[in-house]
Amino acid sequence: MSITALLAIGEEVTDVEEESFLLFSQEIITGNLGFVDSHATTVDVTIHDHEYTVHQSPTLLSSSRAGGTTGAVLWKITPPFAEWISSPKNPLWTNSILSAESIVAELGCGISALLPLTLAPSIHHYIATDQEYVRRFFRTNIDENASVNSGSSKQKTGKSKGSGSKKKQSSSKTSATAPSYSNITFTTLDWELDQPNSLKDCIDPGSRQGTDPEDQGFDLLLSCDCVYNEALVSPFVRTCAEICRLRPVYNPADTDEPARRPTVCIVAQKQRTPDVFETWLRETLREFRVWRVSDEALGDALKGGSGYLVHLMLAREK
Repeated sequence: MSITALLAIGEEVTDVEEESFLLFSQEIITGNLGFVDSHATTVDVTIHDHEYTVHQSPTLLSSSRAGGTTGAVLWKITPPFAEWISSPKNPLWTNSILSAESIVAELGCGISALLPLTLAPSIHHYIATDQEYVRRFFRTNIDENASVNSGSSKQKTGKSKGSGSKKKQSSSKTSATAPSYSNITFTTLDWELDQPNSLKDCIDPGSRQGTDPEDQGFDLLLSCDCVYNEALVSPFVRTCAEICRLRPVYNPADTDEPARRPTVCIVAQKQRTPDVFETWLRETLREFRVWRVSDEALGDALKGGSGYLVHLMLAREK
């Protein structure tokens, strides 16, 4: 593993106003809030030549449920981000940050389950977190798409046919024995009330065999399009920091290999308003060192001008 090599992934961000001006002064793809289709009960998505059917709830999205309902439908950034994070060409894989032994956590997973569906076959365990209302649809999407990766090996390569399309491509679902996805765990996590230091306790003890029982941290923390409400920024950033500090933080002056690898945090988001972005970045820079992932590392679907942003973060000493 080489954290130092990974940091060639992009430019380090140190100034909030400069980063915001750079990103929001360029022409970007605009649209609605970022839903794929907020009226459909199912959406078909193709990732790495595999077709997934995502069940979602327009009724729940439009309800007045306390605590929000944005996780009830699929967001546009999720398919291209799932394709990028699960690609063996991703710098996280080529720099051995991710491997077959990795344990990954996600904040605000929503109902689609696309990130764990595409990443879990290649890693040891995936913990997806959100509010309780997400659980039923999340599990439905895991179960309904269980056959998609049947027969595939870890770190499978493949050429994408595109993401987010409602039109069915030729289906790769088969009748072969489907994986159980027993290495995917959903659990609730309230950013304002819950303590993430016991997050790994939700993993079945049998699934933790071969891992360090004293290690409560993660190799990778993911968040996809959770930054859209200024009121949620502070608890979101604090939760990210608390999870990342379950492992030793990155110290570039330390030449010795740490006993436990620092947690890498990746935050992907749709560009909406400079105000929300600046609020997030200002809070984040207090807790993290931040790098904006370069166009070269991201590819066409997520690069600058796409309307999406991807930042890599490493926690600072508290």
